[in-house]
Amino acid sequence: MTGHPEFPHLDEHGRAWMVDITGKEPTVRRAVARATVRTVADALEALAGSPGDLDPVQAARVAGVQAAKQTSALLPLCHPIRLTDVQVDVVPHHGRVDISAVTEVVDRTGVEMEALTACTVAGLTIVCVLSRTDPEAYLDEVTLWLKEGGRSGRWERSAAGM
Repeated sequence: MTGHPEFPHLDEHGRAWMVDITGKEPTVRRAVARATVRTVADALEALAGSPGDLDPVQAARVAGVQAAKQTSALLPLCHPIRLTDVQVDVVPHHGRVDISAVTEVVDRTGVEMEALTACTVAGLTIVCVLSRTDPEAYLDEVTLWLKEGGRSGRWERSAAGM
């Protein structure tokens, strides 16, 4: 089956299909995504918690890692892959929480969706925690910043592209 020239997940008739990666060679692939949670609350204070409470920053990091591992179950045309590394950082500031995810794999397809999913779920975890203090908190700027490996090589978003 051949795909649509501009949209690889569509066939020549416009029907959705999973891209065939059988003929591709496994290579080291890496992706970096970032997201921001916007809040009017002082995120540093709101996320500090009390001794003995679950640390919301660590909960968000774990949620992001778990989400990356479940990406193919969430996105219907995404290949299941065996991730070799997932790093999720969650950094609270006044008025925002910065989230970044780095995903790596040795496989026939990339890990961009896994990095984006990790950021999204980590961000939604933070929004959930902040919802009592700031019901207007929201997830913003979920963006792929880097992908490398495979046939297409390295791609990096320019800061001007935002």
